[in-house]
Amino acid sequence: MNRILTFPLVAVGLIVSLPAFSQQKDIKLPPEATEFWEPVVRQVTPGDQNTMPPSDAIVIFDGKNLDNFVSAKDESSPAPWKLEDGVMTVTPRTGDIQTKEKFGDMQLHIEWSAPTEIKGEGQGRGNSGIFLMSHYEVQVLDSYESRTYSNGQAASIYKQTPPLVNAMKKPGEWNTYDIYFTAPRFNSDGMVVAPARVTVVHNGVLVQNNTEIKGPTEYIGIPNYKAHDDALPIKLQDHGDLVKFRNIWVRKL
Repeated sequence: MNRILTFPLVAVGLIVSLPAFSQQKDIKLPPEATEFWEPVVRQVTPGDQNTMPPSDAIVIFDGKNLDNFVSAKDESSPAPWKLEDGVMTVTPRTGDIQTKEKFGDMQLHIEWSAPTEIKGEGQGRGNSGIFLMSHYEVQVLDSYESRTYSNGQAASIYKQTPPLVNAMKKPGEWNTYDIYFTAPRFNSDGMVVAPARVTVVHNGVLVQNNTEIKGPTEYIGIPNYKAHDDALPIKLQDHGDLVKFRNIWVRKL
């Protein structure tokens, strides 16, 4: 008996709801109903060229000095890399360097060049790295006509995600990375609730498209998130090769 009564009640409910749904579709709004004027979007002056820092950027390296970096091994020590003709070059076996300032969500512009003297193959050729928040590496490598594992070549999220394409320039020519990074979010228990994400444009070519980062990039083992501060330094890697850097700036997002 209950089954027989249930069906008509459901049917009546559907019939009653249809006119309300139709009325919602027929609502006419003026254009002003979907406009808002506050907050006013703040003004930023672009650089003279797209590679140059806009007015709200923090210039990390402009070729004048290494004052915005310290040794990653000893934060009380200055960055030990070589500065010459406005270019910073890795000094092998001196260790990584990192920014004094800490960053979370960011837009990062950085230019780098692989050594003209070609030595080694694969991971042994023009190797360095850019560690976002000191944990998440965008690979720097001479991948121009040089084969290595795909998730370890230039512009890969190291050991996680290969680039969509190989946009490398020849050794000695300048490569540009424009990196758009969203930091991971953790809850009060230290559990990740939103993983880090990154978009990378390599020499004007999209190579990482809102890519999920699975955790700190590891040489051995599976990545696994561990809670950390909302802002951490950017680290540049000494992998023993004479990789050069210039024109580094950041916008906090």
